[in-house]
Amino acid sequence: MIIKKAIFKQSASSIFGCPKPTLPEFAFIGRSNVGKSSLINMLCDNNKLAKTSATPGKTQLINHFIINDNWYLVDLPGYGFAKTSKSIREKIETIIYDYCKKRETMVCLFVLIDSRLPLQQIDKDFMLWCGKNHIPFSIIYTKADKNSKGELAKNIKNVEKELLKLWEELPNSFVTSSENKNGKEDLLDFINFQKDEAQKRVITPDEEE
Repeated sequence: MIIKKAIFKQSASSIFGCPKPTLPEFAFIGRSNVGKSSLINMLCDNNKLAKTSATPGKTQLINHFIINDNWYLVDLPGYGFAKTSKSIREKIETIIYDYCKKRETMVCLFVLIDSRLPLQQIDKDFMLWCGKNHIPFSIIYTKADKNSKGELAKNIKNVEKELLKLWEELPNSFVTSSENKNGKEDLLDFINFQKDEAQKRVITPDEEE
């Protein structure tokens, strides 16, 4: 799939402010500073689409971008804000959990993991929550260009080893780099296939009896 058109649609502070659920949605989430905005911009060939910041945790809303006029890319708030107040953390957690559990048109949630690091407890806990709540998710390893090929393979193998302690099968995963665009084609092909499958099943409110 080639992204020819990517337009910011709207931001929402809760699931109730999201666009009408008529198109397949693919959401992106991860720890603060994992490279989420850079990845989104790389996928869409637009360095200004998603706002990047030196301050982790800037995204605190559900941001919808309409792609090629037929699906939504959703930029979710990150989890794990050590420097924010308890009330803000609780608000963001509510936003995340409500969207993931209740947004009926979300086809897949992409959980971003920094490929340079061992599996972080907060990532592990979030993926466990996804599994327990039957949230369809895939893993995206980010910043692959920051490691040598040997280090990258070793780090990913170690993460997978930890995940196999939790599940018999591993989720789909993609290794990416926003700098050299590694993984872009594989990820967009996956989204395109899942989107087409979802569109065969989706019944919009206007079509319901």
